[in-house]
Amino acid sequence: MIGIGEKGGFQMKWDQIIRGGTLVTSQSEFTANIYIKDGKIAAISQELLEGGANEEIDATGYYVLPGLMDTHIHSRDPGPTHKEDFFTSTQAAAAGGITTVFDMPNTQRTINSAESFHAQVDNLTPKAHVDFGLWAICLGDLNNKELQGLNEAGVIGFKFFWGYAINSKTYQLEYNYTPGMPDVIPPLHDGQVYMIFDEVAKTGKVFAIHAENNDLMQSLTENVANSGRTDYDAFLEGRPPLAEKVTVATGISFAEATGARLHILHVSAGDSVDLIEQAQQQGLPITAETCPQYLFLTNEDYERIGPMMKIYPPIKYRADQERIWQGLQDGVLTIVCSDHAPHTIEEKTGDLWSIPAGMAGVETIIPLLLNAVSEGRLTLQQIVALCSENPAKQYGIYPQKGSFVIGTDADFTIVDMNKTGVIDRQKLHSKSKNSGYHGMEIKGYPVATIVRGHTVMKDGEIISAPIGQVVLSPSIKRKD
Repeated sequence: MIGIGEKGGFQMKWDQIIRGGTLVTSQSEFTANIYIKDGKIAAISQELLEGGANEEIDATGYYVLPGLMDTHIHSRDPGPTHKEDFFTSTQAAAAGGITTVFDMPNTQRTINSAESFHAQVDNLTPKAHVDFGLWAICLGDLNNKELQGLNEAGVIGFKFFWGYAINSKTYQLEYNYTPGMPDVIPPLHDGQVYMIFDEVAKTGKVFAIHAENNDLMQSLTENVANSGRTDYDAFLEGRPPLAEKVTVATGISFAEATGARLHILHVSAGDSVDLIEQAQQQGLPITAETCPQYLFLTNEDYERIGPMMKIYPPIKYRADQERIWQGLQDGVLTIVCSDHAPHTIEEKTGDLWSIPAGMAGVETIIPLLLNAVSEGRLTLQQIVALCSENPAKQYGIYPQKGSFVIGTDADFTIVDMNKTGVIDRQKLHSKSKNSGYHGMEIKGYPVATIVRGHTVMKDGEIISAPIGQVVLSPSIKRKD
């Protein structure tokens, strides 16, 4: 149990002191004390500095990491908040050692204009237990002219749900599109998608894509579903690795032609890693992320886990998993995030063709990665790179986030690598309890989450009211 005490009396100079922890960066480890004032890192010293503090944390024997981030979550707020809302999703984030989240834009108030961005900031701030950034959605002709205003407002980046239809009145995505649906724009054709690439390129910010080919998946899924099969291998036959590979290849070609900073979301296929690596070797500005579900689960786990593990893109084969791990080790994939997509247990009960895709993940991502450290598959320095330093740099908020630089936000994740436990979905802080990791044994847990000098979580319990603030990515000058 981590020691946190409040200090009263004289010589009060600091707001918070973290004593004796082993500080971990992407390159090194060293023992030092951290001194915090007004939410910022005021000093880091191996010697004891004069003055007391309102709160002192004895981190001896623990590791102190720059605040870890989850750059890909769906909080459902506003929207179907019976599944999740921002209050509970950020509680879950803090409980899992996350200090900053990036929320996706496909809520019932889609983030499609500067006006909707500011409205969402106002909506989420009073509920936020951790700091947060917001993605903007790309809808083609419906909001191409809004992208520069979103850039200037401070969005983290732009997301395109490739292959999804769009309701022309509500701007909501249509996940089960059929031709002839009223007020629905069919999935955009490649020429329209190319124009989105070109518009986002003018902002200079990251353009992230959900990479699955809808035409291919619709045809293959129809064939398999008509056969009457409902097993997981049938599900994968309808959404094979090829569906991701084809879209990644097209996206790379469009990025090369337009200069867009393409980011491939939730990479799940080994062939995608090959394409991304080839593009990077050619000097193209292509980045990519993956998620714990693709690192720790395969199709072989469906018999044990069942429908809880249905997600998009789907969890694939062992060969894909092995290639993704190699992509992490080689630096092809530079971010790990959760794609937290909560649903209720009742909604996840049924056959694979009818239930929604997604699982809760923001609270379990860091314990899973720490367990991988305990097993020798990762290092703490790699976790700092994948979940703190790399995303902060990619999204333009370094060193405010992701660093131990004096004068920057005092965000820290304190880790006990000797703590053991078992993931129990009933104990998750999310409203949603649908987890594919229920029952997994873990060694290595976050034991304190500190956001701008506020201790939000201690030993797995939330001990703070919402104190989160929006994180704005600086506007980037339009290209010539």
